[in-house]
Amino acid sequence: MIKHVVFFKFKPEASAEGRREVVDLLRALPDKIDLIRSWEIGEDIVRSARAWDVIEIATFDDLGALEIYTRHDDHVEVVLKLREICEAVGSVDYEF
Repeated sequence: MIKHVVFFKFKPEASAEGRREVVDLLRALPDKIDLIRSWEIGEDIVRSARAWDVIEIATFDDLGALEIYTRHDDHVEVVLKLREICEAVGSVDYEF
């Protein structure tokens, strides 16, 4: 199994509406991509200087499923919107 963890840091000028839109798009992905085994989206509530704004934690059967997910049209659409609104994105993928 592969755990896919992604951190998102929004640009300071990102609107609340824009933030909400991309979080809603992230939350909708499991209904569109059946390779996702588990899915969690969390929004930071502490807002410390070192905090990221949103985290995605997903599980896939294997690296092949993760690769297909990465190229899936619905995922790519969300990634393009995230690129517009985020100043930084970080990720970790690991086997467990």
